[in-house]
Amino acid sequence: MKCQQIKLRTFVIRKITMKTTRNTAARSAILDLINDSHVALSQPSIQHKLNGLCDRVTIYRVLDRLLDDGLIHKIVNVNGVVNYAACNSCNHKHEHGHDHEHVHFSCRVCNELTCLDQVTPSFLLPEGFQAEETFFTISGICKNCQNSNE
Repeated sequence: MKCQQIKLRTFVIRKITMKTTRNTAARSAILDLINDSHVALSQPSIQHKLNGLCDRVTIYRVLDRLLDDGLIHKIVNVNGVVNYAACNSCNHKHEHGHDHEHVHFSCRVCNELTCLDQVTPSFLLPEGFQAEETFFTISGICKNCQNSNE
């Protein structure tokens, strides 16, 4: 009986260790990419920048884990594509509620999606409605594209 308990404990410890250390190279690379980017990145752009380090499924798993850990947030652009950005304005890691909401700007020229942390949206829902997640995206021409056309 004692031998079985030791084997079970060893199995559980190995599983926990594998779970927490799995994909560390991919996790580090993806988090670095997102943290170093001044715009939100889509999964295909992340995969392209990783240059074969990991496959699509691994990228999505890592992104889900980073979302759960509160290190990144997701943004849906005007075309319905999900993008990911660093949580620069968060004071907390795990609860992305109304304190975290900010506006995102989608440039129709360069297609970049930028977090505008300094702009705080507000809205008032009718009675009986409760917001759980919001996406504020403004479409237009970013300052870089405007400056390049002058």
